[in-house]
Amino acid sequence: MKTPEERKVLSEQIIQAKGIAINAWLPMLPPRSEVTLKDTETVCRRAIAALLSTQVALDISNQNYGHVKFFIDLMKKYGVMDCLNTKERNLVNGTFSNQDAADVVWEYECYWSLVWALGLIADTDMEDAGKICDCQRAIRLVAECSGFEAFLSKCQMRDIEEILDMLDLYYRYHWATVEKKWVNPDLPIGNLNEEIVFERRRGLEWLISDQENWHDISLDT
Repeated sequence: MKTPEERKVLSEQIIQAKGIAINAWLPMLPPRSEVTLKDTETVCRRAIAALLSTQVALDISNQNYGHVKFFIDLMKKYGVMDCLNTKERNLVNGTFSNQDAADVVWEYECYWSLVWALGLIADTDMEDAGKICDCQRAIRLVAECSGFEAFLSKCQMRDIEEILDMLDLYYRYHWATVEKKWVNPDLPIGNLNEEIVFERRRGLEWLISDQENWHDISLDT
């Protein structure tokens, strides 16, 4: 079991190797003993709800409303209608704003964090935050399952130590992207993409948060 200090050192070693700036004064994550990880079934339902919601958001953003009902029907099939957050529910109910649709499209990257935590993709698929997730692969992870139980059966939640390691890394990634955008344009951040980092961190934070709606989680740096 790592101490918060050991986790910080590990993250900084990875970050330094990627040519990304480090803030040695950033706070540390709490120790494992103070963290509660959401259970596998809850994470699976959130992952499926997010993936299907992104499809609805993409169709709405492209003004292609013909498939919206199809994806809502899939939500019912997989039993995740009760798992939608406020923005996702707005899309389904037709009460959305343009910002709701834009925000939910980016949930692809939150979803990517969840399927990593569920053991469906490798560390290498997560550590590179310079390009968007493999959307076709993201879809296949659910589409190839006949229903919720089939999806659940192929998931194995990673140990909380692994999740805290990845969250700590993304927390420090996030500081670098924010610092470059708002404070120091010359700050080296390697190939990090600010929005990808932000959304994947949101997904990782949700795993250990007491918040149900990940849009309500504070992502300060």
